[in-house]
Amino acid sequence: MILEHKGINLFYTDQGEGTAIILLHGFLENNTMWHALLPSLTKKHRVICIDLLGHGKTPCLGYVHTMEEMAEAVLTVLKHLRLRRYYMIGHSMGGYVALAFAEKSPETLKGLCLMNSTYQADGNEMKQLRSRANKMVQTNFNNMVRMSFANLFSEKSKTIYKTAFDTALKEALKTPVQGYIACQEGMRLRPDRQEVFKSLNCKKLIIIGENDPVVDGEKLVEETKNTNIETAIFSEGHMSHIENHNSLLNAIMHFIE
Repeated sequence: MILEHKGINLFYTDQGEGTAIILLHGFLENNTMWHALLPSLTKKHRVICIDLLGHGKTPCLGYVHTMEEMAEAVLTVLKHLRLRRYYMIGHSMGGYVALAFAEKSPETLKGLCLMNSTYQADGNEMKQLRSRANKMVQTNFNNMVRMSFANLFSEKSKTIYKTAFDTALKEALKTPVQGYIACQEGMRLRPDRQEVFKSLNCKKLIIIGENDPVVDGEKLVEETKNTNIETAIFSEGHMSHIENHNSLLNAIMHFIE
């Protein structure tokens, strides 16, 4: 489905009936990343998947997509659908967008799940890496995407889940160069939202991959001890929907029911 937002067409899907769950994909992903989970989730729930700015079938809005601007686009969809309260699950960058959304509209959330994501801002090293990647991607897009995507998987995972890996990479390569640059810049600029997450008056879950090369899971576990934030730790890495499909599904079902 398509909805106008600031002069561009936002793309989203809307399936099932019941309590609403909003799914927000990560960087170099789109709504298709959730396809394998949808048959189970839509049995009892209404599931909305949104293509964020510069990804999937949603075009770009300039050369910087801040997490706040992404959250505004999400809010446009949810207001259009007249949804008042819902669960929100964000994978990686989608988690950063979900936190920006939570800062604007905390009262709408029944629960917020950061999936292979964090409330922490980028450190200096990561900020420099993003800036460097944005320069390199302008002349070598395909190789940059292949490299950054491959780094999210262990060698073992790339072999075991080869079909899913190839499908996800194919979708990643559809991302426009402008979308890549705009989102990297937005992620680089995002603030720390630890206090935003901790102060939310709803169910909270962080899904952590033991071997995630992007998210510091140990630090998150330590910082959320003795709080009302739940953590679920899986055996693999950053792509729990591929590498830990069944465990993820069980964790989501437990979280929303």
